[in-house]
Amino acid sequence: MKKVYGSAAEALDGLLKDGMFIAAGGFGLCGIPELLLQAIKEAGTKDLTFASNNAGVDDFGIGILLQTRQVKKMISSYVGENAEFMRQYLSGELELEFNPQGTLAERMRAGGCGIPGFYTKTGVGTVIAEGKEHKDFNGETYIMEEGIFADLSIVKAWKADPTGNLIFRKTARNFNPPAAMCGKVCVAEVEEIVPVGSLDPDSIHLPGIYVHRIIQGEHEKRIEQRTTRPAA
Repeated sequence: MKKVYGSAAEALDGLLKDGMFIAAGGFGLCGIPELLLQAIKEAGTKDLTFASNNAGVDDFGIGILLQTRQVKKMISSYVGENAEFMRQYLSGELELEFNPQGTLAERMRAGGCGIPGFYTKTGVGTVIAEGKEHKDFNGETYIMEEGIFADLSIVKAWKADPTGNLIFRKTARNFNPPAAMCGKVCVAEVEEIVPVGSLDPDSIHLPGIYVHRIIQGEHEKRIEQRTTRPAA
């Protein structure tokens, strides 16, 4: 099965449709599938629902799709650093489903494992629990959260081999593995594709069975919050 494609547009060919549900990796500005997001923008696919830790910033990450009004709903745990996100949400143009960060990651992982729902204490007694099933275990109350099953996963990794085995670098190993797991189809962009057999099996973070298409490209290394001090 050929998994390596020449560009983001080629890798997404035949996968995009209006109204689809996409799970995207990344945390802040780290590990964002920027090339695939740009290709989605250029394709003009609209009415999208994204499950992602955050929506990037105004001109990077999912933020570029907010600028073009291609996103209908966000399922997120953090939505700061993005003025356009705030404007659209407060004006009623954008739907938002808040999830605690660990709950969102577990919802993705659960979906990837075929688990339709699970119980967690996180969110009990808050607005997060409204409308959700409550159940007591050993005298403690839990709420049920549903696994995420996305139409498409888009992720960013450091290295891949042609079979789709992925290695993530440091903080980029955040939401990327669970996001990759929960999509019917997973497309990964990577910094380097290495020959089959050159990756240490014990160092692989995500096995290739989850990954259907791969592209290699150049990536921007952004700093989300630059803090400096005066020279001595």
